[in-house]
Amino acid sequence: MQNFDVVVIGAGPGGYVAAIRAAQLGFKTAVVEKEYLGGVCLNVGCIPSKAMITATHLLHKAQHSFADMGLNIKGGIDVDMKKLVSWKQSVCDKMAGGVGQLLKGNSVTILKGSADFKSPKEITVKSSTGTETVQAKYFVVATGSRPIEIPGFKFDEKDIMSSTGALALDEIPKRVVVIGGGYIGLEISSYLRKLGTEVTVIEAQSALLAGVVDPECAQVVTRKLNKAGVKVLYGAKAKGQKKVKDGYEVTAEINGKDEVIKCDKILVTVGRRPNGDQANLKAAGIQVDERGFIKVDAQRRTNVPHIFAIGDIAGQPMLAHKASHEGVLVAEVIKGYNRVYDAKQVPAVVFTDPEIAAAGMTEAEAKAKGFNDLKIAKFPFAANGRAVSMMETEGFVKMIADAKTHVLLGVHIVGPEASNLISEASLAIEMGARIEDLALTIHPHPTLGETMMECAEATLGHAIHIIQKPLK
Repeated sequence: MQNFDVVVIGAGPGGYVAAIRAAQLGFKTAVVEKEYLGGVCLNVGCIPSKAMITATHLLHKAQHSFADMGLNIKGGIDVDMKKLVSWKQSVCDKMAGGVGQLLKGNSVTILKGSADFKSPKEITVKSSTGTETVQAKYFVVATGSRPIEIPGFKFDEKDIMSSTGALALDEIPKRVVVIGGGYIGLEISSYLRKLGTEVTVIEAQSALLAGVVDPECAQVVTRKLNKAGVKVLYGAKAKGQKKVKDGYEVTAEINGKDEVIKCDKILVTVGRRPNGDQANLKAAGIQVDERGFIKVDAQRRTNVPHIFAIGDIAGQPMLAHKASHEGVLVAEVIKGYNRVYDAKQVPAVVFTDPEIAAAGMTEAEAKAKGFNDLKIAKFPFAANGRAVSMMETEGFVKMIADAKTHVLLGVHIVGPEASNLISEASLAIEMGARIEDLALTIHPHPTLGETMMECAEATLGHAIHIIQKPLK
């Protein structure tokens, strides 16, 4: 039997961060991981998908923009899919290896195996070499989530895939049906289309990314997908699939009528569910709600005082950076720091083409919270010199502020490098910044970041590089 001060169950972006911070604070710490260090994010989620998106973005640019720049490529560009996937995997392996070095460098014990609670103070760790018992004063549950499987579409990760299988294809599929037009489905759809795959998206809502991002931002991405040739079936429900000689036939119900779509592969991206049914939480007396989330307080403490939960298992939003933030928080709470989860906002990014990023409230959310008098403006990337030089001018920065106080409430970006630009907005909202704080901050030229300053000026009614109606 091994004894520790802190044992973290799960080595994803929440778990490994919690383990490192706990060790930094002087605790004898262990982390238990049944699959791979870095979890879903580093191995079959965030990192591999961004690698594939980056590669296909460069491919698309070479095929469609280079000639306009005077960069002529003789002949076509051959895609070696096996080499591409191998490169993608090397990125994942490098990141996961880095996590391993960080854990060891901070003297965190890595226990490989599957953890189950035996009692509130004890777990068993089962691996290929046997089962051992581990005790700890504190436990942190960071067991994450998994893709939702729908009836009639059981994952085999070869032909009927979750995001995991879609990021490990060894050849370019000719036709793919994507069930679910959320951010994961659209990110993968975008990269597959750039490889030449015929993509059909089955979406139950009347719009893509409905309720997920600002509607105007979603419209820009929808137009780009349409232009790229991605077919979207709205108000559609996947009913079933049938294996046929040349692939699969997927039946979708649209407005009460069945439509059959032929394809080679099926990708199901209808969301993720928390792993509340794992780790034998019941044996520790941990309360789990009807959706599978562990109930936690503002310090991410469960109903069992010495057990904490972070990341996807602890509730929405199910995002890696939120999990990492909670990981640090929990370690410091265990140490005795006076900390609670009090983030004003959690930024979110959708790596479509173009990217969408958001921090803070949408217009609808602001009004629902009583902000009825708002200042709202947009600044287009088409008016930004750096975006023009990159030949990536689609989209805009949109800001929402309280008209009375000028305090920034929300920023929504659709366009090039939105994922990098949103951090300034996150900081501004956390600090309670006013629009003037952004407008009066000198931004370097020529950069995409200038759009933040210019949008703030537009929100105040006096943008320089777009023509606005005179102030009332």
